Amino acid sequence: ALAQDGGSAGAPTKGPLVWLDMDQAALDAAYDQRAYAPAMSEQIVRRNRHNQMALTRLAEPQIWSYGDRPVEKLHVHLTDLAGRPNAPVYVFIHGGAWRTGTARERAFMAESPINAGAHCVIPDFSFVQDVGGDLGVLGDQVRRAVAWVYENAERFGGDPERIYISGFSSGGHLAAVVLTTDWRGDFGLPADFIKGGLVASGMFDLEPVRLSSRSEYVTITDETEQALSPQRHLDQLHAPLILGYGTRETPEFQRQTRDFHAAVKAAGKPVELMVAEGYYHLEVAETLANPYGLLGRASLEQMQLV
Repeated sequence: ALAQDGGSAGAPTKGPLVWLDMDQAALDAAYDQRAYAPAMSEQIVRRNRHNQMALTRLAEPQIWSYGDRPVEKLHVHLTDLAGRPNAPVYVFIHGGAWRTGTARERAFMAESPINAGAHCVIPDFSFVQDVGGDLGVLGDQVRRAVAWVYENAERFGGDPERIYISGFSSGGHLAAVVLTTDWRGDFGLPADFIKGGLVASGMFDLEPVRLSSRSEYVTITDETEQALSPQRHLDQLHAPLILGYGTRETPEFQRQTRDFHAAVKAAGKPVELMVAEGYYHLEVAETLANPYGLLGRASLEQMQLV
């Protein structure tokens, strides 16, 4: 309530400013969705129920390894839509504050793309607390996962020339990291093999994140901040981009997306901003999972499946 009313009569005195007009308490709340989503527990229950229902409808995914760590697996949900040989590939990177969530727990994200005619790939990657707080490990993992998809798409009937990246929340950050990777220099792959990106409710500059309470479990050094702040690497962005956020999310998640949109636009890159009016954080993900939702429809249109 304090985070939402911005400090009412009787509220504690504001402390020294840490970021923009926020003191430490306000900044910490701005990177904690629960501070702005009074029904978040119920939304998590709803999400988990949706996922359980999806698992009863989906065929078991193919499981492929993209690396040597046990967690480095890809869940590949295949479309069985007739007449779609060499189907486009939709890669979804899940959120969870970099420390929770699995590909199986986000299987419900596969239903919309596979029913429209795309294969859906959901990578698993390390929880940041399991790798000493090193966010660079996660960045490397999702990059290698996407590189594997490009190099092996034909093995599961995918078209390597039609790969699209999507991500939500901390997965939105990691998706943006993927989209701003130097693919030619670092992996020897075509710079423009990703044909489109949709990033919802992400973080694109790590400076304020580093100052927030997330630093209690994520170690962000100067090097990490620079390397994994997608907004600082727009020269490597080659895919048309759709960005989205909800107006009931925290002020920093909203600002991060608006600022990233402005930076991409100023760089002369194709970008569209979609605002989900009245939506809380997890509800934004629901629109992405829904083929008729704000972001779900936009994703299918980006892949030219509607």
